[in-house]
Order: sequence, then structure tokens, then C-alpha cells
Amino acid sequence: MPAFELTIVVLGVAVLAGLVGSLTGLGGGVIVTPALTLLLGVDLRYAIGASLVALIATSSGAAATYVRDGLTNIRIGMFLELATTVGAICGAMLAGIIPTSTLAIVFGMVLLYSAWQAGSVRRERTKVFSPTPFAHRLRLSGVYHGETGDTPYAASHPALGFGIMYGAGILSGLLGIGSGAFKVIALDRVMGVPFKVSTATSNFMIGVTGVASAAIYFGRGYIHPALAFPVMLGVLGGSTLGAFLLPRLPVKQLRRGFALVVGVVAIQMIVQGFRGHL
Repeated sequence: MPAFELTIVVLGVAVLAGLVGSLTGLGGGVIVTPALTLLLGVDLRYAIGASLVALIATSSGAAATYVRDGLTNIRIGMFLELATTVGAICGAMLAGIIPTSTLAIVFGMVLLYSAWQAGSVRRERTKVFSPTPFAHRLRLSGVYHGETGDTPYAASHPALGFGIMYGAGILSGLLGIGSGAFKVIALDRVMGVPFKVSTATSNFMIGVTGVASAAIYFGRGYIHPALAFPVMLGVLGGSTLGAFLLPRLPVKQLRRGFALVVGVVAIQMIVQGFRGHL
């Protein structure tokens, strides 16, 4: 296929990945990597490198909005970024050692979990967490400005949350994904941060984590501009379109339908990985 036609096809695939990722809450990076590898036969490591570039671009725009709106807890985010950044560097270094077939199997498993998260109904947390002395000393607290008024909160179990964030960083660097689902679990379920604050703070962290691992991929030559640039533009455009369509579509049904498709893609990634075709 000529280079120009390939660029157009990659751009179209990236737009679709960004759209699906935005509507399901999975993020375009989770969708674009299997799309590039399974549909276009792109080497998995180059697909992950392109996904990282798109991840940085899309999360940065959303993160700026959340910070401006006061949803992001920057202090908690910067504390946990220490773990995710170190994890991302470790994961990116491991990606150069682990065979691509093994990476495909791990990616498929993470994709299956992400699809389950996207298709399940989220329930608001009702348990109230008490801040630990360590979290109190670090001043990991804030005020959530919700519809019912201002609600003060304080993070709990910072050490456990820090450990989970390290694991999320490894997955991010290893697979080129934001690991947002795992970060939100650590913030919301483990540390007791309100869900919307958890989502905004997770998005704030994704860009920094992506830069740390992208530097390793770039140094190893796995970020090709001819692939990364159309992927970045496509995912950004698809995510923007998804954000526009989100209030106008039956999101619950769409999320479950897309989650089913993503689950099928995940199984395909695992099968191809076991067969050694990726």
C-alpha cells in the first residue's frame, strides 16, 4: 500500500478508535493498538509507541479542563505520579525485553478487564473513609464542589494506593495505555477520593506517565512519526467527536455494545499472542 493511502487508513482507524474509546470511557489508546496490529499488521511495539503519543495529546487537553474546573486534586496527583512515573519507566524498559507475543497476551487480558469495566454499571461509593496519619501529614485532602454543595474529603491508605499506582504505571509503559481504570480504582475504592475527583486526577496523571514511557520508546526507535502523527490526530479528533455525541446518544446501550466488541478484540489478541503471530 502506498504511503499516502496507508496514512489515510491509519488516520481513519485512529478516528474510530478515539470515538469508541471516548464513548466507552476506555480511552483511544486502548483501542488503537489492537486496531493497528490486528487490522493493519503494524508491529506491536510501534503501535504501542504511536498509542503513547496519542495518549499524551488527548489526556493533556482534558487534564487542563479538569484543573481549570477545580476537579483535579493536584497534590494527590503529584504524590501518586512518583509511583506511576517510576512504574512507567520500568514497564517501557521491560517492553524491549518481553516478546511481542507475550505483550499481546497481557494486552488482551487488560483489554478484557477494561471492557468489563466499560460495560458494567458504576455505583457511587457509599463507604466513608477515615484519613490515616500518614495521609494527614502529607495533606492529601481537598474539597469536592458538587451539585449538593462543597464536600470536604481526605485520602486514606496512601501506601496501598501508591503501590497500585506503581503497577498501573508498569502497565502503562509496557502496553502504551493510560491505565485509567486501575488508577481510578486506587483513588476511589482504596483511598476514598470522590469518584469525579478520582477520574479528573487520574486524567491529570496519565499525560505525565505517558511522557516518561514515551521517552524510552523514542530512544529505542519505536515511535515512527509517519505512524504516530496520524494516530495522534485521529484519536484526538475521534475523542472530540465522542465527547460531542456522548450527551446525545443512548450511552448505556452503546457502552455495553462496544464493550462486547472490545472483548472480542481482546480474545483475538490473546489467541494471536499464543499462536505467536504478533
